[in-house]
Amino acid sequence: MSWSVYVLVSASRNATYVGVTTDMQRRLAQHNGELPGGARNTRRDRPWTLGFVHGSFDERAEAQRVEAAVKRRRGLDRLRAPDA
Repeated sequence: MSWSVYVLVSASRNATYVGVTTDMQRRLAQHNGELPGGARNTRRDRPWTLGFVHGSFDERAEAQRVEAAVKRRRGLDRLRAPDA
């Protein structure tokens, strides 16, 4: 199983959301309310589109380190690759 860090962009405004998943399509459907289980923070600014996907990581901990680095950024700056 591989992990990915994803950045969602709100279609209604320039809001972003960062998360970690093993199944990007399922997770996007959850955030958009098509499946149960989306994050509370993504309910308000639907619909969401996939803005950027970071990596394919073997370990969840590695993906979470990248997620933390991406979350330190703000707005659309989250759509670029993290600094090494």
